[in-house]
Amino acid sequence: MPPLRDVLTPKEGIPGPLYVTASAVTVVGTLLLWCVLSYGGLVQTLFLPTPTQVLQAAVELGADGTLLTHATASVAVILTGFLLASVLAVPLGILVGSFKIAEALVEPIVGFVRYLPVSAMIPLIILWVGIDFESRVTVIFIGTFFQQVILVADVSGNVSKDLLEVSYTLGARPRHVLPRVLVPATLPGVMDTLRITMGWAWTYLVVAELVAANKGLGYLILNSQRGLFTDRIFVGILVIGLLGLATDALFKWGHRALLPWSPRV
Repeated sequence: MPPLRDVLTPKEGIPGPLYVTASAVTVVGTLLLWCVLSYGGLVQTLFLPTPTQVLQAAVELGADGTLLTHATASVAVILTGFLLASVLAVPLGILVGSFKIAEALVEPIVGFVRYLPVSAMIPLIILWVGIDFESRVTVIFIGTFFQQVILVADVSGNVSKDLLEVSYTLGARPRHVLPRVLVPATLPGVMDTLRITMGWAWTYLVVAELVAANKGLGYLILNSQRGLFTDRIFVGILVIGLLGLATDALFKWGHRALLPWSPRV
């Protein structure tokens, strides 16, 4: 057990067992509070189902394939919208952060649209592309693309100019600097940006499926709310959280495996 002073020192690491123990305490404490409130009758099960009820609902939804159908639909939507947004936003953001002419051309529109709430645009999206798969993908795209451009541009803009000067000193030409210096230097920050905006994408997905879908986890939650099936609402929320954790772990693994030059590896 390290001294408390070492544990509370900013930006200092802690032993792995202590990290795991602290994380386990948080999870177990949350589950314990849930059990006390639900099993102890402090909150009616209509508003807060017991863990047993939620587990039974998950088994029922899983047994007849309902949960898999909705989860698959949501994953397909979020991957399609997120990948489309990322493929376009990452190179555009690097250009905006590296070249003032690109910043002048792109930032006024991107800066304006990113402040528009996606939920307010859903009626227009439904009018333009309907309420099927395309509309949900469009919501994810709009909700993440403009944010990604600004965040990636900020990462690119913060690349040290000394790094460029060193590359010129070593004989690099301007046309080589972008692919061989700027892009590798921005990739660790880009990976963090994608990881963060993936979390936003899950939020937008639920918003889209609440009002413009006939299947998906958001649709499952809405239908369960109409029938006051709070245990099924919890199942939908927990599945979204677990899928979000899985994508987060995937990005962390990708950061370590694909970017060995990152200072965080």
